[in-house]
Amino acid sequence: MRHFEDFAVGQTFASGALTVDAAMIRDFARQFDPQPFHLDEAAAADSFFGTLVASGWHTASLTMRLLVETLPIAGGVVGAGVQLAWPKPLAAGETIRLAIEVAETRASKSKPHLGLVKIRVTTSDSTGPVQTMTADLVAPRRAA
Repeated sequence: MRHFEDFAVGQTFASGALTVDAAMIRDFARQFDPQPFHLDEAAAADSFFGTLVASGWHTASLTMRLLVETLPIAGGVVGAGVQLAWPKPLAAGETIRLAIEVAETRASKSKPHLGLVKIRVTTSDSTGPVQTMTADLVAPRRAA
Protein backbone atom coordinates (compact mmCIF):
# COMPACT_ATOMS: atom_id res chain seq x y z
CA MET A 1 0.00 0.00 0.00
CA ARG A 2 1.31 3.40 -0.97
CA HIS A 3 1.46 6.50 1.16
CA PHE A 4 1.96 10.13 0.17
CA GLU A 5 5.73 9.84 0.52
CA ASP A 6 5.79 6.99 -2.03
CA PHE A 7 4.83 9.32 -4.88
CA ALA A 8 7.17 11.57 -6.86
CA VAL A 9 6.45 13.96 -9.72
CA GLY A 10 7.18 12.24 -13.04
CA GLN A 11 6.67 8.74 -11.67
CA THR A 12 4.72 6.49 -14.05
CA PHE A 13 2.66 3.34 -13.70
CA ALA A 14 1.08 1.01 -16.28
CA SER A 15 -1.99 -1.11 -15.61
CA GLY A 16 -2.83 -4.57 -16.73
CA ALA A 17 -5.28 -5.13 -19.56
CA LEU A 18 -9.07 -5.39 -19.47
CA THR A 19 -11.15 -6.55 -22.43
CA VAL A 20 -14.63 -5.09 -22.78
CA ASP A 21 -17.27 -7.20 -24.49
CA ALA A 22 -20.76 -6.35 -25.74
CA ALA A 23 -22.46 -8.07 -22.80
CA MET A 24 -20.54 -5.88 -20.32
CA ILE A 25 -21.52 -2.76 -22.25
CA ARG A 26 -25.20 -3.73 -22.36
CA ASP A 27 -25.27 -4.77 -18.67
CA PHE A 28 -23.81 -1.45 -17.52
CA ALA A 29 -26.09 0.52 -19.85
CA ARG A 30 -29.25 -1.26 -18.64
CA GLN A 31 -28.46 -0.16 -15.09
CA PHE A 32 -26.90 3.27 -15.54
CA ASP A 33 -27.09 4.73 -19.07
CA PRO A 34 -29.96 3.11 -21.01
CA GLN A 35 -29.43 4.70 -24.41
CA PRO A 36 -29.93 2.74 -27.65
CA PHE A 37 -26.29 2.98 -28.81
CA HIS A 38 -25.21 1.28 -25.56
CA LEU A 39 -27.95 -1.36 -25.57
CA ASP A 40 -28.63 -2.56 -29.11
CA GLU A 41 -26.25 -3.25 -31.99
CA ALA A 42 -28.85 -2.42 -34.66
CA ALA A 43 -29.78 0.89 -33.04
CA ALA A 44 -26.09 1.65 -32.51
CA ALA A 45 -25.39 1.04 -36.20
CA ASP A 46 -27.79 3.87 -37.07
CA SER A 47 -26.43 6.20 -34.40
CA PHE A 48 -23.75 8.88 -34.33
CA PHE A 49 -21.30 6.14 -33.26
CA GLY A 50 -22.14 3.55 -35.94
CA THR A 51 -21.49 0.65 -33.56
CA LEU A 52 -22.22 -0.50 -30.01
CA VAL A 53 -20.13 1.61 -27.62
CA ALA A 54 -19.64 1.82 -23.88
CA SER A 55 -21.05 4.72 -21.94
CA GLY A 56 -18.39 7.24 -20.96
CA TRP A 57 -19.39 6.48 -17.37
CA HIS A 58 -18.72 2.80 -18.01
CA THR A 59 -15.29 3.72 -19.34
CA ALA A 60 -14.73 5.77 -16.18
CA SER A 61 -15.79 2.83 -14.02
CA LEU A 62 -13.46 0.44 -15.84
CA THR A 63 -10.68 2.99 -15.45
CA MET A 64 -11.37 3.10 -11.71
CA ARG A 65 -11.11 -0.68 -11.48
CA LEU A 66 -7.73 -0.68 -13.21
CA LEU A 67 -6.57 2.31 -11.17
CA VAL A 68 -7.37 0.57 -7.87
CA GLU A 69 -5.58 -2.58 -9.04
CA THR A 70 -2.52 -0.67 -10.28
CA LEU A 71 -2.13 2.00 -7.62
CA PRO A 72 -3.20 0.69 -4.21
CA ILE A 73 -3.17 3.54 -1.71
CA ALA A 74 -3.37 3.03 2.04
CA GLY A 75 -6.95 3.78 3.03
CA GLY A 76 -8.21 3.40 -0.56
CA VAL A 77 -8.15 5.44 -3.76
CA VAL A 78 -10.05 8.51 -2.59
CA GLY A 79 -10.65 11.36 -5.01
CA ALA A 80 -10.68 15.06 -4.18
CA GLY A 81 -11.50 16.31 -7.69
CA VAL A 82 -11.39 15.09 -11.27
CA GLN A 83 -11.49 16.28 -14.87
CA LEU A 84 -12.61 13.77 -17.50
CA ALA A 85 -12.63 13.77 -21.28
CA TRP A 86 -13.66 11.08 -23.74
CA PRO A 87 -11.77 11.72 -27.00
CA LYS A 88 -13.39 8.70 -28.67
CA PRO A 89 -15.82 5.96 -27.68
CA LEU A 90 -14.86 2.54 -26.35
CA ALA A 91 -16.21 -0.18 -28.63
CA ALA A 92 -17.07 -3.77 -27.78
CA GLY A 93 -14.18 -6.19 -28.18
CA GLU A 94 -11.50 -3.63 -27.32
CA THR A 95 -8.88 -4.10 -24.61
CA ILE A 96 -7.98 -1.12 -22.46
CA ARG A 97 -4.90 -0.22 -20.43
CA LEU A 98 -3.97 2.75 -18.27
CA ALA A 99 -0.90 4.95 -18.37
CA ILE A 100 -0.64 6.88 -15.10
CA GLU A 101 1.71 9.78 -14.39
CA VAL A 102 2.20 11.64 -11.12
CA ALA A 103 1.88 15.33 -12.02
CA GLU A 104 2.06 16.98 -8.60
CA THR A 105 2.31 16.19 -4.91
CA ARG A 106 1.53 18.51 -2.04
CA ALA A 107 1.12 18.07 1.67
CA SER A 108 -2.20 19.19 3.11
CA LYS A 109 -1.91 22.38 5.14
CA SER A 110 -5.15 21.84 7.04
CA LYS A 111 -4.74 18.08 7.58
CA PRO A 112 -1.06 17.31 8.19
CA HIS A 113 -1.68 13.55 8.21
CA LEU A 114 -2.72 13.71 4.53
CA GLY A 115 -1.25 14.68 1.19
CA LEU A 116 -2.70 15.24 -2.27
CA VAL A 117 -1.36 13.48 -5.34
CA LYS A 118 -2.41 14.81 -8.76
CA ILE A 119 -2.30 12.11 -11.41
CA ARG A 120 -2.89 12.12 -15.15
CA VAL A 121 -4.46 8.93 -16.42
CA THR A 122 -4.83 7.96 -20.07
CA THR A 123 -7.13 5.02 -20.77
CA SER A 124 -6.32 3.61 -24.22
CA ASP A 125 -7.58 0.86 -26.48
CA SER A 126 -5.84 -0.53 -29.57
CA THR A 127 -6.32 2.73 -31.51
CA GLY A 128 -5.52 5.32 -28.85
CA PRO A 129 -7.04 7.18 -25.91
CA VAL A 130 -10.68 6.60 -25.05
CA GLN A 131 -10.51 8.63 -21.84
CA THR A 132 -8.19 11.16 -20.27
CA MET A 133 -8.46 12.05 -16.62
CA THR A 134 -6.69 14.34 -14.22
CA ALA A 135 -7.48 13.48 -10.62
CA ASP A 136 -6.46 14.70 -7.19
CA LEU A 137 -6.12 11.75 -4.83
CA VAL A 138 -5.95 11.85 -1.06
CA ALA A 139 -3.04 9.82 0.32
CA PRO A 140 -2.25 9.33 3.99
CA ARG A 141 1.20 10.34 5.18
CA ARG A 142 3.37 7.88 7.01
CA ALA A 143 3.35 8.29 10.77
CA ALA A 144 6.36 10.25 12.04
